[in-house]
Amino acid sequence: MPRAVRLDNYGHRDVLYIAEVDMPSPAAGEVVVEMRAAGINPGEASIRQGFLHDRFPTSFPSGQGTDLAGVVSAVGAGVTQWAVGDEVLGWSWRRSSHADYVEVPATQLVRKPTGVSWEAAGALGVAGPTAWAAVEAVKPVAGETVAVSAAAGGVGVLTVQLLSLRGVRVLGIASEANHEWLRSRGVEPVAYGDGLADRLRAAAPQGLDAFIDLFGPQYLDLALELGVAPQRIETIISFQRAAEIGAQTQGSGDATTVEVLSELAGLIAAGRLEVPIAATYRLEQVADAYAELEQRHTRGKIVLVP
Repeated sequence: MPRAVRLDNYGHRDVLYIAEVDMPSPAAGEVVVEMRAAGINPGEASIRQGFLHDRFPTSFPSGQGTDLAGVVSAVGAGVTQWAVGDEVLGWSWRRSSHADYVEVPATQLVRKPTGVSWEAAGALGVAGPTAWAAVEAVKPVAGETVAVSAAAGGVGVLTVQLLSLRGVRVLGIASEANHEWLRSRGVEPVAYGDGLADRLRAAAPQGLDAFIDLFGPQYLDLALELGVAPQRIETIISFQRAAEIGAQTQGSGDATTVEVLSELAGLIAAGRLEVPIAATYRLEQVADAYAELEQRHTRGKIVLVP
């Protein structure tokens, strides 16, 4: 029988288990996708632990997962844009993609370009639009200097590349282990930790034009210290501090569209955008995958494969 990740209550990774489930049958306007890859995301870990209950409440038993890539295995009534055998990528708002088969609205899929790996396709649904939204939030202009925290993380690796494609000078804050990769993508790496403010001042003596935070509220305070205007500070995680200072909080919900996902997939196919894959895990290893993710030291994305 098909399998799916389930949890019956909030908690540590040990609340995750694999359940045998009925084969989904597509409703009108929907398709069933036989999964090939599904990325995992920090937000899913926060939801599982109950940290986002007020923002994203959960009813149990719950599934898990948003990112998806696979092959259409069934189509519902009224679906004309997809056929059995089509290779697709997309997203599910139902916390359901960590599974062998996923039922999803036909309007939440785009065609997977030839040459884009399943792992990259399956890692794009959340991180791609989140990075896109973060870049749009600070309104970068060619020639400006923008700093990005957690620049080598799952969202960071895409954010810095999208900025570079716009002709922006990017200062990527990351561990030294990731500096070579950042340089290879046209990013100027800056080591995080004590003395970061001084290192950023030395790298940008004329000041920063914008700051994108992908890690935590201390970076919003750092951006203010460095003279960045609040409206050009963006965070995908530090919502309370952002409200206090008037910073931007654009995220995946602001850019998750088939148009954005198609654009990102096309950039990958053209070799202009890379999705580094830090690790792949089998579906039954989902807890191990999150154990690695929660260390917050991976470069790029971790992906589940059925």
